[in-house]
Amino acid sequence: MREGGGLLPSSFDRLRMRKSYKAIAHYRPAVRKNEDPMTQMMRPDDVPAAFQAAWNADDMMDFGALFHDDATFVNRFAHLVRGVGEIVALHRGIHETIYRDSILENELIAVDPIGDGVAVVHFWGHLTTGPAHPAGPHQVDTLILAVVTRAKDGWRIRAAENVTLADPRTGQPVLRH
Repeated sequence: MREGGGLLPSSFDRLRMRKSYKAIAHYRPAVRKNEDPMTQMMRPDDVPAAFQAAWNADDMMDFGALFHDDATFVNRFAHLVRGVGEIVALHRGIHETIYRDSILENELIAVDPIGDGVAVVHFWGHLTTGPAHPAGPHQVDTLILAVVTRAKDGWRIRAAENVTLADPRTGQPVLRH
């Protein structure tokens, strides 16, 4: 349940609590014992929560740790980058500026194994921006597709693509709910 539903604070309240670790931890799924909540991806279905945790902490080291060194990423504006260094650089710039006070909430849609140690993960992303964004506070929903592979220490993203939900007739962004 979102805005006004009573279970979660409003977007404004979440933004005010944004930099408090306790506030961020409150919205994360439970962490398994002895695992780092920022980068835990012991199963493919951990990807949305780990992505959300690294994003909301504005921690680009943890964000980069989610990806294989040679991963690719397509952002919601169709900008393709290759390599974890470029992925981090792409996101560092927006986290230091327009998204520095944003909140991301992810929701797993499906995990589809496609081979031994390989899976496709789809998840919704609901981004609430703050006053730092040039358009001011607003919300954006996206659909993220991630191809993940098993590494010796868990799962890592090999490729990811982020697509903004939009009305096909107008091109205007739309929200899921």
